[in-house]
Amino acid sequence: MSLNFRFAIVSDLHIALPHTIWDHPSRFHLVEVSIPAFESVLEHLTQLDLDFVLLPGDLTQHGEPENHAWLQQRLAQLPFPAYVVPGNHDVPVVIADKQSIAFADFPHYYRKFGYENPHKLYYTTQLLSGVRLIGLNSNNFNEQGQQIGRLDSEQLNWLEEVLAASKNELVLVMIHHNVVEHLPNQSCHPMANRYMLQNAKELVQLLQRYGVNLVFTGHLHVQDVAHRGGVYDITTGSLVSYPHPYRVLEYHSDNFGRQWLQILSHRVESVPDFPDLQQLSKQWMGDRSFPFLMKLLTLPPLNLPTQQAQELAPSLRDFWATIADGDGLLDFPQFPQKLRRYMQKYGAISAGGTPTFIDNNSSILLEKN
Repeated sequence: MSLNFRFAIVSDLHIALPHTIWDHPSRFHLVEVSIPAFESVLEHLTQLDLDFVLLPGDLTQHGEPENHAWLQQRLAQLPFPAYVVPGNHDVPVVIADKQSIAFADFPHYYRKFGYENPHKLYYTTQLLSGVRLIGLNSNNFNEQGQQIGRLDSEQLNWLEEVLAASKNELVLVMIHHNVVEHLPNQSCHPMANRYMLQNAKELVQLLQRYGVNLVFTGHLHVQDVAHRGGVYDITTGSLVSYPHPYRVLEYHSDNFGRQWLQILSHRVESVPDFPDLQQLSKQWMGDRSFPFLMKLLTLPPLNLPTQQAQELAPSLRDFWATIADGDGLLDFPQFPQKLRRYMQKYGAISAGGTPTFIDNNSSILLEKN
């Protein structure tokens, strides 16, 4: 049986009504554009013949009830179904405080967007005939009350039961934290590991066992497609940080069992108060990049002396913007050779060392289930 459908991904919206905007001189996020950027995206998406849209977390700035309420009401107006999962910003506390909703309250806001059972933070639903979505909650809290990215054993057991019962369906998985590394040694890098699911290996092995190819993530705020053992982790950048991207994807299969996923990426070029959003946003990110770059250069594995890091950091002003944009090539010939080679690894380079541009616009031939 052939299967064809089209859907969109809009990630890390960080919706913030004007009176809720949290300001900090070093933040990378242009939350000021969250609502107008989202409206711009919806204006485009409603012109397409979409079957559904996925929103892989960080829906709100900091889990504010009024921002969740605004988004819930806006999604209800769409001409196609929308499905969400929580990001770390959506459920930052276990018990509600003056700023954020309680961890357990999230599903109650999104009962029309996947959470038919408001007592669980994960769900499964049939999107189309033969197509199933599994929405996972990757947010957890350790014994010290710190928020971490991890699937507990109860959710993993539930997931295996769902996968075992879905053998004749195409399964799509949506989760906030990354499950395949998008950056060099991401799972053990002191700055990047928090964007990875702590037990990603266990989840990937489970997905491999049941022939699941496609996982859609957010959190990292970059455009990147990574794969491991037949599992593709397609992460989408944030709508409130450069390059303000979103994706439109088309899935095709035929009677011979061949399956393709075509990925097209778009950017929000402007909003009313930011007519040149792309240029301003890239500059905004570069202006705030120095503390981030100092950490990158002085922490493991580079461990550069502070003085050397201070001398090199200005040359890396657009380093993160290039990564966030996807399909970038990074080379700094003026750097010491070891450091130059390390920075090159952050670019769109395959394991064989050749440029591979699949992060934004590509067509992937998927393995058979």
